[in-house]
Amino acid sequence: MELVFALVIGALTASGIYLILRARTFPVVVGLTLLSYGVNLFLFSSGRLATGKQPILGTATSYSDPLPQALVLTAIVIGFAMTAFVVVLSLRNLADNEDDHVDGKQPYKSPAPEKEDVEVTGK
Repeated sequence: MELVFALVIGALTASGIYLILRARTFPVVVGLTLLSYGVNLFLFSSGRLATGKQPILGTATSYSDPLPQALVLTAIVIGFAMTAFVVVLSLRNLADNEDDHVDGKQPYKSPAPEKEDVEVTGK
């Protein structure tokens, strides 16, 4: 189970970083979201993966740690606010530059060949 969980965290982190490095704004937003999911799962796994254990209050000899759960809840709220801000920022970039590239530069397009002006004589 731990191996599958570690592979999921690695896949989320790797795909998030890949999407952040793209040149368009929507993949950057999705990449930030996937990266935050990976970090949240990593923080959650630092509290030891265990099922059926008591919370910190009780008579059991082993208990689950509540600190990673509190960190994940805080990270979820911060991640939601960050995603909303980045979406608004990307929409503003699209409105100002009429393009969704991250750096605001238009991609290079080769100039179209100029058509020769043909004189119309009407004959």
